[in-house]
Amino acid sequence: MKGWKQPLIVSHCRQDRTRTPGISMSESLLKPNERVLSTLNDDGSRRWLKPRLSPGRFWLRRRVVAYLLILTYSLLPFIQINGKPAILLDLMKREFTFFGKTFLSHDTLLFGLFMIMVFFTIFLVTALFGRIWCGWMCPQTVYLEFLYRPIERLFEGAPGKKKTKKHAGLRRFLKFVIYLVISLHLSQTFLSYFVGTTVVHSWIFGSPFDHPVAFILVAGTTGLMLFDFGFFREQVCCVVCPYARLQGALTDQDSLIITYDKERGDPRGRKLSKAKTESADVTLPVLGDCIDCTMCVQTCPTGIDIRMGSQLECIGCAQCIDACDAVMDKIDRPRGLIRYSSENAVEHKAQHLLRPRVVIYPLILVLVFAGFIAVLMSKNHANIWIGREAGLPFYTLPSGEITNQLRTRITNRESVPMTYTITVIEPQGVTVSRGSATITVEPGKEGSQKFVVIAQPEAFTTSQIEIVIRITDNIEYTKDTIFEMKGHKFKALPETTDD
Repeated sequence: MKGWKQPLIVSHCRQDRTRTPGISMSESLLKPNERVLSTLNDDGSRRWLKPRLSPGRFWLRRRVVAYLLILTYSLLPFIQINGKPAILLDLMKREFTFFGKTFLSHDTLLFGLFMIMVFFTIFLVTALFGRIWCGWMCPQTVYLEFLYRPIERLFEGAPGKKKTKKHAGLRRFLKFVIYLVISLHLSQTFLSYFVGTTVVHSWIFGSPFDHPVAFILVAGTTGLMLFDFGFFREQVCCVVCPYARLQGALTDQDSLIITYDKERGDPRGRKLSKAKTESADVTLPVLGDCIDCTMCVQTCPTGIDIRMGSQLECIGCAQCIDACDAVMDKIDRPRGLIRYSSENAVEHKAQHLLRPRVVIYPLILVLVFAGFIAVLMSKNHANIWIGREAGLPFYTLPSGEITNQLRTRITNRESVPMTYTITVIEPQGVTVSRGSATITVEPGKEGSQKFVVIAQPEAFTTSQIEIVIRITDNIEYTKDTIFEMKGHKFKALPETTDD
């Protein structure tokens, strides 16, 4: 076995050495044949990207979408609907408010259905439009490209233009001061989604020692934003984000992505002027429309060359389209050398709008959405549970009456305190002790109440009876629960609802 392996190793080393003459064996083995990652140099060091801005039709649309999203994010905690914040995720109280509707921790089925809809919506949008979320609506792209990088260009100058070194240190310091202010605003707004704007306002002007957890959370979030948007930047999209890895499995050759028309653009090369072409004595090669200006590479926020084909680092931002369209206008060639299209369309193959994933995902979404609406509409004003109290199963009073101690737990889903009255409506001869017939529950809270049910001996024709307990609040909402009594003790059966 040893004699069989050794020649293979020697042969592999010899091939590498012959393929790259003048380079040591270690360098030849470690040097990749192509770029491993767009944010890395050949020696493994960080490749710092400073993409050039390419204004155009897609950049303008993305700018409008980005600022609308930033405005929505900043204003949502302040908007009141039905006396509640538009969105409030109160983890301490386990109450989650969305546009005037409050959900409690018991609503796990609704949360599960909602998350299924979110995931399948992502699957469907990706199958149709590729990674369009990343380039148009992802917070990482929106904040980096339309907040932090514009500030950087303001203080340090735009890439590709002559920069002055005058007061460079001061300008860099002022840039990070503004970064800090913006990051503080974003982190405090983020906290408002969990505790409300009123609480955050009081914390801002109060002592950090009165709310150390919130202070540490805001400080940590601000620090992470400064690290992300000031240092790590596009590596989040290229290295950290799992969506880029999923893209290859969620898209197909008919998905709408950013493509380079290789048939039209290649072979690449700079065009000679008309005068030089007429005076040339040699036969010039026929070139494609791509003049190899590399503007599509210089403007890419993740540093890729879209002409190399579809790549996981591509976030679908269309900056390369705007850059290429501007160049095509200058050389009097039609736009669309780089465009939104599909691989099949660029290669002139048959295109399929209806394909399995585009049909299956909407069907699943419709079914899950119908289930979500059905569960949402069936939600009552209160969650009610009734069970037997711990201890003896029943008591026999001196008068011969049979008593059983029960307990109810009621979660008030209303926005005002509710008082619930407990009565027995069936059969005759069974009542609730007056001292335990009511319970008041605060909004969004759960109340627990023990009560006693008394049954007359005449109510028993056999060893078991069925009773119906009704719990009514002050808006005439009722809930019936059926119980049995076997051998003089009560046993809970499945609940029924009577609105």
